[in-house]
Amino acid sequence: MTLSSQEIQELAKELADRLYLQIAGWHLYLGDAGLAEPLAIECAARLELGAGVCARQALEAVQVPIGGGATKLPLARLVPAGQLQDLEELLAERTA
Repeated sequence: MTLSSQEIQELAKELADRLYLQIAGWHLYLGDAGLAEPLAIECAARLELGAGVCARQALEAVQVPIGGGATKLPLARLVPAGQLQDLEELLAERTA
């Protein structure tokens, strides 16, 4: 299953306000961090793998620049476990 560009944009909008990074107790929503669209694109590319695998692989694929870009971490290392479950639920709705 592939998503159209409009469906990717709709997914990005949902991700923007629902998922966040957690750093030192602070929550930074993906929309504010500029990471919602890259994550939506990575999810769309893996959707046929199923919601769980898709979510984990997409979070690993999105690299987040830290400290002015000198270091990059996978988004998966910055997102709490509960947020992974939320992402899986959003993706499951699209694979059903």
